[in-house]
This record gives sequence, structure tokens and C-alpha cells, in this order.
Amino acid sequence: MVRVLIAEDMHMLRKALVSLIQLETGLEIVAELSSGSDIVPTALALRPDVAVLDIDLPGTDGITAAAALHESVPECRTLILTSLGRPGNLRRALAAHVSGFLPKDSDPDALCDAIRRVAAGERVIDPQLALATLDSGPSPLTVREQEVLQLAAEGHEPSHIASRLHLSSGTVRNYLTSAVGKLNARNRVDAIRIAREAGWLRAL
Repeated sequence: MVRVLIAEDMHMLRKALVSLIQLETGLEIVAELSSGSDIVPTALALRPDVAVLDIDLPGTDGITAAAALHESVPECRTLILTSLGRPGNLRRALAAHVSGFLPKDSDPDALCDAIRRVAAGERVIDPQLALATLDSGPSPLTVREQEVLQLAAEGHEPSHIASRLHLSSGTVRNYLTSAVGKLNARNRVDAIRIAREAGWLRAL
């Protein structure tokens, strides 16, 4: 029996997923959650075999939760469901040791098959999402530019970012200007939008 944890904030979709999986032989739902913040504590308590996570959860996004699960409950494998075809998200997911990555509109039989395969130690990646990622190329931003842009996306002013990263305010502004230029953006807000859509920034 494969023990499955589901995390999806849309109530109707979560209930549909639970009903679907419960009809399958050999799959058992042990938890259904609506917040990403509850994933690790619940997994620590219940020790599921597979966590099926929405990529865009309140509290903690699915990919961040997957990385935390890998550290805290390494025997629990994760499968991410996404409605967002942002190429960078697959790269983030793989870096977080995600075992499966599928669109939300996947065929129900394909989803249940993926859960079984992930539980068996396989990696299951949707081919179209994989191709989109290969075609998109890597992020043009340096690690520091991405870090500064991420903090700006979270609403922090340059002075606060400078204090947090132990940089001068001028250096932070230079990183932001550089990021805007590399992304061919009109301004900082536009740069954040472009980077977020490409999956180069964490979801808020």
C-alpha cells in the first residue's frame, strides 16, 4: 500500500484528487492539506510514501516544501502538480529533489501511475514541460542578482536588502539595475514579473 499525502489549496480540486486516488487499488490517502506550511509537520507525524503537492500553495510553495521534505523525511518522495508552464520551475523542482512533475490537467490514470512509479523510486517528468525547460535556457542572472531581486519581489526596500545581505545600498541598486538590463525589463517591477514567470524567483 502506497501512503499518499495531498496538498492543494483549492478545496474542490483537493477533494477530487482525494476521491480519485482513493478509488485506486494500492493507494491510500493519509492526509489532505490546504497549506504548504503544514506539509513537513504532517509528514513527520504520518510518514507518507509520496507527497503530491500543488506548486503554488499558501504559506510555503510546493517546491520549497519538497526541499524541506527531502531534508526532514527523505523516504517520502514528492510529486509536484502545476498549472504554470514556467520553465524555471522544473529546474527548481529538480534541485529540490522532486521525483515527479506533472501538469494539473494530466489524465487521472497517468497521475495514479506516476504516484506508483515515484513510490517505486522512479522519476516521472511530463515530456512537454521537460521540452519547454530545455528550450528556455538558463537564467541570465547571477546568484546575487537573483537573491536581490527575490527580496525586492517580497517588498523589501534597497536599504533593508543591503542590511540583510551585508551590502551597501548603492551595491544593491547596482544589482537591481543589472538585473533589469539583463532581463530587458522596463523597470524593477517588470524585471520581477519576467523572472517570476520564468521560474527564476520563488513563489510568494
